[in-house]
Amino acid sequence: MKNPFFKNYGPFKINEILNDLKLNNINNLENDLIKDVKDLQSAEINDLTFFHSKKYHPQASKTKASFCITLNSLKHYLPNSCNPICVDNVLLAISQITSKFYPDSINDDFDNSVKKIEELDIYSDIKYGYNVLVGENVQIGNNCLIGHNSIIEKNVKIGSNCSIGSNVIIRNSIIDDNVRILDNCVIGKKGFGFFPNKQNNQRYPHIGIVFVGENSEIGCGATIDRGSMSNTSIGKNTYLDNQIHIAHNIKIGDNCIIAGQVGLAGSTSLGNSVIIGGQAGISGHLKIGSNVQIGGGSGVIKDIPDNSKVMGYPSKDLRQFLKENKWYMKLQ
Repeated sequence: MKNPFFKNYGPFKINEILNDLKLNNINNLENDLIKDVKDLQSAEINDLTFFHSKKYHPQASKTKASFCITLNSLKHYLPNSCNPICVDNVLLAISQITSKFYPDSINDDFDNSVKKIEELDIYSDIKYGYNVLVGENVQIGNNCLIGHNSIIEKNVKIGSNCSIGSNVIIRNSIIDDNVRILDNCVIGKKGFGFFPNKQNNQRYPHIGIVFVGENSEIGCGATIDRGSMSNTSIGKNTYLDNQIHIAHNIKIGDNCIIAGQVGLAGSTSLGNSVIIGGQAGISGHLKIGSNVQIGGGSGVIKDIPDNSKVMGYPSKDLRQFLKENKWYMKLQ
């Protein structure tokens, strides 16, 4: 699937990529072209992907990519159709390659293409407040409301019957029908991905988008980062309370309810009908099943199977938590 918002400056010859990484050619493939950079699951023939952790070996074994940046210790998981390119630091190497294909994705400076919405005749049927700005490549459906001082920056699609609050900033996002985004939200900015360096930290490109499913609500002051390689997605009829942070590559299912001040670290997935209490923290690269309930203030540091109830730090089965804290309950 073609990237909907960021321009792909490829294809590039594999030999050129290897030279950038200061690597020798592999299997005399200098004339082979790499068309795109994608994650393990979405990559196709003539694409390049990356594989940096054994946790993702099921996806690696099924990838359709022609080339994969990986570690020497992981290359045996790849199918025969995928040529391994072994490096010492997978994430740093894929960052350099992604920057070559998508240089426009690195910085998130303010959008100087925006114009006042009243100057754009194509939005004449939208109700809006004062000082609303709209950028290039923006589509807004029928019967939408946009509050005061909001900025719909470039590369945004908003469905019909949506309500956007005041002081909201949206970019690089697709918002489905009947979505409510309350005041002071920031949606679609780059995530917190970089490589520490004492002289100058190196930013990781974010070429993904944010997708918000129909009938969902995003509470005041929420921030939702766009994906780095894959997308960040919020399912249908999912409600987020105020001051929630959703990091890059998060996948949240349908009919979820997440209370205030919850933080979800990058690349974690939530199933359907998940309920999370206020101020809980979810670590990155985890899989939270469907119909899971997580108590307020909990710290989740490992996967949770379907139909579980957990609480505490580190989170544990709710019955076990209550049993271990019986003395505290009596004091209360």
